Amino acid sequence: MPRIAPLDWQTLARIFEADGFIFHRQHGSHRAYIKPGVARPVMIPTYPSVGSDIIHSNMRTARMSRERFLELLAMVRGH
Repeated sequence: MPRIAPLDWQTLARIFEADGFIFHRQHGSHRAYIKPGVARPVMIPTYPSVGSDIIHSNMRTARMSRERFLELLAMVRGH
């Protein structure tokens, strides 16, 4: 299975939006995305390259599997 590599914040936001998250608010360089049934918001920093550690943390918050993440990534990229 492929490794989860750093992504730009726009791609990461599109992945979580494709999974049902909606933009809620922004504080400085961090955007909060919420979804009914998920207790905490997913925080996406508006960095040119968001590290895999942050991506993994957001996946845990969203209770998203690696398989689901990679499926959404392929969909967002048009593969």
